[in-house]
Amino acid sequence: MSTEPTPYTAENWPISAALLQFSGTDPQGRSVNDADPDFWQAAFAEVAEAGFANTDLTDSWVRPGDLSEDRLAELKLAADNAGTGLPVISAIRRSVIDAKNWEDNLAYSHRTLDAAARLGCEVVSFGLHQALTAEQRKQLWFWTVEGHKDPIGDKEVWGAAVSRLKELGRHAAEVGVLMSLELYEDTYLGSADSAVNLVQDIDLSNVGLNPDIGNLIRLHRPIESWQDLVAKTLPYANYWHVKNYARDEDVARGYYVAVPAPMESGLINYREAFRTAISVGFQGIICTEHYGGDGLSVSAVNQDYLRSRVLPKTADYVLGTSLVAQRRPRSSEASPLGSS
Repeated sequence: MSTEPTPYTAENWPISAALLQFSGTDPQGRSVNDADPDFWQAAFAEVAEAGFANTDLTDSWVRPGDLSEDRLAELKLAADNAGTGLPVISAIRRSVIDAKNWEDNLAYSHRTLDAAARLGCEVVSFGLHQALTAEQRKQLWFWTVEGHKDPIGDKEVWGAAVSRLKELGRHAAEVGVLMSLELYEDTYLGSADSAVNLVQDIDLSNVGLNPDIGNLIRLHRPIESWQDLVAKTLPYANYWHVKNYARDEDVARGYYVAVPAPMESGLINYREAFRTAISVGFQGIICTEHYGGDGLSVSAVNQDYLRSRVLPKTADYVLGTSLVAQRRPRSSEASPLGSS
């Protein structure tokens, strides 16, 4: 008898809400990390009332890696009381190859993995994107201005990225969580080929990609086709931030523009993208995102779109074989890609 879990369906596929619209400070200007548990619970209740069973703990709101064990217990209780699970932490803009802050960022990333284990999370998503520049913070949409760029072709920095992320990947396996690496422009995760090469060089089955394709198709410059991004990255995906953008191009005039859009209305055809994902074995948690306006409500519409139009209604579909682990690691030790 097979011991493989039953494939997910539209009804039970775990979908979480990002907390992009929730500020990292309270109305009095204090860090949300120092807030009373009632303040946390109110935010979780908004997520639950929007129709989500799960929350992605986006650390632009609260930083679990900087909470004590007692405070982590209070955070978990606040989520429980609001009726929302906490399966994922997304740790952003704390690159482990930041020239000035990599040591602090690496230590923070390790603390985040420990916090994830204490909270019972299944996945932690990291990235190589760095803090927004002063010029980016001035813009309506920060992605319209170029920010930090990883040094392409620098073998020493690439090696540091591989070594430090592998260190985190082994730690993740030891505490029983998956680790995912988020696509983001102008980093070593800023193109399909580079992202895949990075995961292959890390070479741990519990480390995969978070193919946040929206981060790349929103750029106001030439981009990779979303179809190529899907085809190359989904075989290595173990978590997925999904969002969409309406995009227009006039290549002859060098004109490129993109604005946030609901998933069903933007450039990426997620119906096709998920067909590809299933064909290569994707069974990861999904996180719906949206920038601007009432982003939580648009994220809820995105969840409804996935469950009603995109995800399989029954579990009898043909599921391909992923190149990375898809659910919580079964052993306490990471194994090389492709091994059992």
